[in-house]
Amino acid sequence: MLFAAVVVVAWLAGAGPLGSSLGRLSEVQRNDSATFLPTGAESTEVQRLAARFTAPGVIPAIVVYRATGTLRPADLAAIAADARSFRAVDGLRGPVVGPVVSPDRRAAQVVVPLDSGGEVAAAVTDIRGRAAGHPGLTAHVAGPAGLTADLVDSFGGIDTTLLLVSAVVVLLILVAVYRSVLLPLVVLSTALLALSAAGAAVYQLARHGVIELNGQSQGILFILVIGACTDYALLLVARYREELRSRPDRVDAVRAAFRAAVQPVAASGSTVILGVLCLLVTDLKSTRSLGPVAAIGIGASLVAALTFLPAVLALTGRTAFWPGRPRYGTADARGTVWSRVADAVGRRPRATWIGITAALLALGIGLAPGFRAAGTRQTDVFLDSQDSVVGQRVLAEHFPAGAGSPVRIVVREPEAAQVVTAVRSVRGVEPATVTTFPPGAGRPKVVDGLVLVEATLSDQPDSDAAIATVGRIRTEVHGIPRADAKVGGVTAVQADTMRTSERDRTVVIPLVLAVILLVLILLLRAVVAAAMLVATVVVSFAATLGVAAVVFYRLLGFPGADPSVPLFAFVFLVALGVDYNIFLMSRVREETARSGTRAGTLEGLRATGGVITSAGVVLAATFAALAVIPLLFLVQIAFLVAFGVLLDTLVVRALLVPAVVLDLDRFTWWPSRLGRRKGPSWVRPARGRRARR
Repeated sequence: MLFAAVVVVAWLAGAGPLGSSLGRLSEVQRNDSATFLPTGAESTEVQRLAARFTAPGVIPAIVVYRATGTLRPADLAAIAADARSFRAVDGLRGPVVGPVVSPDRRAAQVVVPLDSGGEVAAAVTDIRGRAAGHPGLTAHVAGPAGLTADLVDSFGGIDTTLLLVSAVVVLLILVAVYRSVLLPLVVLSTALLALSAAGAAVYQLARHGVIELNGQSQGILFILVIGACTDYALLLVARYREELRSRPDRVDAVRAAFRAAVQPVAASGSTVILGVLCLLVTDLKSTRSLGPVAAIGIGASLVAALTFLPAVLALTGRTAFWPGRPRYGTADARGTVWSRVADAVGRRPRATWIGITAALLALGIGLAPGFRAAGTRQTDVFLDSQDSVVGQRVLAEHFPAGAGSPVRIVVREPEAAQVVTAVRSVRGVEPATVTTFPPGAGRPKVVDGLVLVEATLSDQPDSDAAIATVGRIRTEVHGIPRADAKVGGVTAVQADTMRTSERDRTVVIPLVLAVILLVLILLLRAVVAAAMLVATVVVSFAATLGVAAVVFYRLLGFPGADPSVPLFAFVFLVALGVDYNIFLMSRVREETARSGTRAGTLEGLRATGGVITSAGVVLAATFAALAVIPLLFLVQIAFLVAFGVLLDTLVVRALLVPAVVLDLDRFTWWPSRLGRRKGPSWVRPARGRRARR
């Protein structure tokens, strides 16, 4: 008891310092465009080289004005006055350019170069304030700085919002599960302490440049820790309640519950950690950075669930379950629902697994190919009408489509003229010029023997047509001898991101499956069982993707999905789905060693059905909380993981896996000793009334 008290005091004493670091995560976030670039791509190299030709660390804010009719002299005077006032904006890094009037004379734009390493969001807010309030004119701040500011704003308050929503949802579910006052607070406190520890570790590592953190990763961290830690707590508490009914001493009950739960919980957490760390082999920066952040979160969840929670349970004993305290010597009050489910699966296992597999394959094979993950336009990132999105639309209506987002080509100086000629001949390209110094002079700016060529596209820079044009430009310039030409810019980044995401999926998905298969083989000491479990998770993921395709594109009208969405969803669904496999099959193996495969499987389903369902509902609800952030990527991840977890919990784990195990019988455990063991308990009982006795 003294040791338990020391553990609890140590955690609570560290809660203050840990919690303060959690609240400072926004200070070490990076949400600029560089955070989401593919590391080894040609466009990323161009961005690095092109920075030598401009003021370092510049991100442009494009202030676009639109009149109700043709711009009047008074309108132009007001815009010119704004342009002069923008020189006083904090973080200005260069001369303000403009106003530039559109060809139809209904709009004008002013380009304000800002320090990309400064407070971009604050500077954009200042610009918006200065540009507002002109009668007959509407003003919007677009361009990279405007999009970055709105992205930062969308992630603003993410910690408070997600914590509040997820904590309330989890608390309500726990109250419904436990019908207790104290226990839900204990479990939720464990999750919050785990989140504080994870946040402190991530903050220090990001502050010292060891890892990178963006708003997207922070949101997933919060949800992952709350959901995973609660899942581990549910398993431990369920086993503790069982032990309290068979042991008079609460400390002995905690020890027994810990011994029984530590292996599946540790294996589950280790599987998720290894799964998310597979993201380290990706080339997309934002995807790779999520790996260590998520791994730290799961690690903190494991430590809190296996230290703080058992210590509190030892101190509180049966009081934690008040008013429904489990009493020594009473029968385990398992719900009749899971007894009926086990009986139903036991009567017709083959028909059950064949029917469910056929339905899942129909959803996966029939609908999953319709899931579009070829990328979206920058303006489609937000689900609501942000000022930068409106500004981009105004620019597209009144200025050349590719204006403001040129294709940038870095080339050796002697071949610059040949490259310009080649680029101008490409269909879809309007002007193509060499950057000069000073601007407008006739002399090319040469840096280390290189010059920068900029080409304006005739199509929207984030459109499929523009991406095709970039492909044609690369074909032309890469074929020029000794030019060493590299093509970048906004459109090239999008093309490279799509290509990189496809490569990442090809590499990471088999790697994750191999890692999880190995962990399951080591845990269950059975190749057949491990392969079967991995196969069920893959089929479940395919079905989830098929359902999402219908929901996203037919019901909600989403324009598409980021190329990394399927990969993120796969890693989380497979890694977290295996959690429930481990919870179920660890218990089934334990019971099988005592009473045989058939009886052990049905008893394992009865014993874990309730806790696995509760854990699945908690995890699905916490991931669904991501939908409160109005970003397309996070809303899609929220649906995919929430729906996939529920499908996995209520169908795959409750029906499909037990049915397959029953049909395979002792061959499930090949090549372990359980697979070779024979006896009357392995004889398939008769069907019908006799089987139900």
